[in-house]
Amino acid sequence: MNGREIISQYEKFCPKELSMEGDTVGLQIGTLNKEVKKVLVTLDIRENTVQEAIEHDVDLILTKHAPIFRPLHNLAEDSALTKIVTDLVKYEKSVYVSHTNIDIVEGGLNDWLLEAIGVKVTGFLHQTHTIDGKSYGIGRVGKIEQDASITLQGLVEKVNTAFGLQHSRVVAKEPSRTVSTIAICGGSGEKFYKDALRQGVDVYITGDIYYHTAHDMMTLGLQAIDPGHHIERLFIEKITEKLNVWKADFGWDVEIIPSASNTNPFQLI
Repeated sequence: MNGREIISQYEKFCPKELSMEGDTVGLQIGTLNKEVKKVLVTLDIRENTVQEAIEHDVDLILTKHAPIFRPLHNLAEDSALTKIVTDLVKYEKSVYVSHTNIDIVEGGLNDWLLEAIGVKVTGFLHQTHTIDGKSYGIGRVGKIEQDASITLQGLVEKVNTAFGLQHSRVVAKEPSRTVSTIAICGGSGEKFYKDALRQGVDVYITGDIYYHTAHDMMTLGLQAIDPGHHIERLFIEKITEKLNVWKADFGWDVEIIPSASNTNPFQLI
């Protein structure tokens, strides 16, 4: 089937127009005007992801994080970073990026992340768009429906279990304090912590919290959990599910492959 048909359906669900200003979304490498028999869904495109795409002979890669995020000054293959790009071109792997639009769209990644820890979504964290009179925003806010007396420590255990983690970094003066209103923003969402404060959130969950920002959160009384950026790998599972639903609904002749490559640069030693 033609690649444009796949992406046309994807963009009906998750329009590029929902992405934040200056973000990299859409087709980044190759063409969609070609026969696509295999699609690889991944969070990141690194050396192991490229090799996986080559081994599976995929035609299209649907990724959350763009392989070209900062300007490239050359395409010399003596650089590991540029070789990722040149190999994608050489082996004719088209790359489509869905970044902040999948964070913002209703029923998207931030909804899935909050639901994964058993919290019902009640709204968004930070407004980003108004389109045709409808408001959209990044991050999600919700309330714990069950275990209403859960403590921060108990919530950390839920987060670690939901995302397969051994540990999470925590910003808190009172880990035993009861919590009920939770906000989450996948990726690096520390800059939205004041939105969490304005909404009366008990705990803010996001990755890559900066040291001095953590100090400010503690001073202002906001508890936070940093489970890392890589929890966004939920994108792979959920987008694979969606593509397979559309495959069944529309009779697509295409194989959807969830990436098995580990692209988390961190490990605990």
